Amino acid sequence: MRSAPIVRLVAASLLLLGGREAAAQTPAAQPPAPPPAASAAAAPAARRLTLEEAIQLATGHSEPIDIARAGESRAAADQVRARSQRFPQVSFAGSYSRTLASEFSGAFQPVGPPCAPLDVDPSRPVEERVAELERAASCGAIGPMLDFGDLPFGQRNIYQGALSFSQTLYTGGRIKAQMLQADLSRQMAALETSGTEAQVTLTVTQAFYDAALSDRLVAIAQSGYDQAAAAYEQTRLAYEAGRQPEFELLRAQVARDNERPAVIRNRANRDIAYLRLRQLLKVPADTPLTLDVNLDADTLATPAPFADGLAIAERTGSSLRRSVVDQAQQLVNVRDAAVTVARAERMPQVAVTSSYARVGYPSNGWFPGVGDFRTNWSLGASVQVPIFDGRKLKADELTARADLDEANAQLKQTRELAVLDAATALQDLSAAEAAWQATAGTVEQAQRAYQIAELRNREGLSTQLELNDSRLSLEQAQANRAQAARDLQVARARAALLPSLPLATQ
Repeated sequence: MRSAPIVRLVAASLLLLGGREAAAQTPAAQPPAPPPAASAAAAPAARRLTLEEAIQLATGHSEPIDIARAGESRAAADQVRARSQRFPQVSFAGSYSRTLASEFSGAFQPVGPPCAPLDVDPSRPVEERVAELERAASCGAIGPMLDFGDLPFGQRNIYQGALSFSQTLYTGGRIKAQMLQADLSRQMAALETSGTEAQVTLTVTQAFYDAALSDRLVAIAQSGYDQAAAAYEQTRLAYEAGRQPEFELLRAQVARDNERPAVIRNRANRDIAYLRLRQLLKVPADTPLTLDVNLDADTLATPAPFADGLAIAERTGSSLRRSVVDQAQQLVNVRDAAVTVARAERMPQVAVTSSYARVGYPSNGWFPGVGDFRTNWSLGASVQVPIFDGRKLKADELTARADLDEANAQLKQTRELAVLDAATALQDLSAAEAAWQATAGTVEQAQRAYQIAELRNREGLSTQLELNDSRLSLEQAQANRAQAARDLQVARARAALLPSLPLATQ
């Protein structure tokens, strides 16, 4: 209790050194207004949002998830393409052509001056009939025995329709290996999709709790400003009544004004946090949101979407099976199949082929009749054996084996990093739980200390410095409690999603 007279003595000394003159110039009538808050008179009703709803909205309208699903569809198409090589390949081709000029035009017409056609009368003597034959033969009156008009050479209108058939019989294991590659790539794409969904879920959870934390920090900063403003008003009244020196008044004013930047900064951070959350949820930027979460609760239950996954992660520990390891293993299998494909290129490729075609030459007009079509039909087999290619196939096989070695090294590295990543996530969870437990009761203690400091200051038993220190301690305790709650919930979400998440430690 002896501290009060000492403080009064120091304040009186300051006044004697010129404090009164400065006090006369100090504006003590009205304190500066707190940072303006947005008016809610005409604002639309805020949408109350839970974490489960936020995750559903984000995963339903996420571009990364859509990209991953497109990759999965592409892998499914590759499966169909690889399997199609085992089935017969049948195709149809039809064509029409109009001949404007041909080298065969007139090739079968008689050459030389025209003469009377052959006219042999059986009733005439033999000598006359022989002479008639010789005459007709010499001038070309005797035509060919075949009708060359039906031949395809130089026809004006040609119609063609053909069916082609091909069936692969032997490829040295290439098709089987390509089908295996396609199946493994489809599985890798499915794992990639689940990993992307997990990453989006974690990102949304972080954004949700970041927005909730920003709300709480704004409330803490505003409360600190209000307390500082109330202390300043009280000190001003006491100063005007002559019960407080100017030094205490100035200190109260500075303490109040120092709270203003914190309020402004936290409001700006809150706006950015909510903008980020709205972008992830694909809702309009001006949509008001109210988050259904309490970071000051005495008990902080695990969010419902992560309860089961968290229990599995805590039970399994760092030996938790990771999808990134499965992806790395599938990549090794794909590279191994690629080696088989490269080796199969050296083997004979055997196939059976057939072609059936109908060709029509119209005898009258533009369009052929039923009797104007001719048939071409062939059946054969083909064998392709590489003999010399300048070591190209050897280079392809060496490349495939190098890719396999790289995939094996990546698998080993991924397994090691997965163990480290899981251990790190579980350690972060334990640290977050310990930090949150450590803040239990601190806020109540700081609140009680501030009440005592406020009472002591009001009764003139303490200085403004003690009150300011108590208020700052209260704000720090409240901020630490909210931050610890946010970190704990995010750590729980990460641990629960760990099986599907990509590696965080690269």
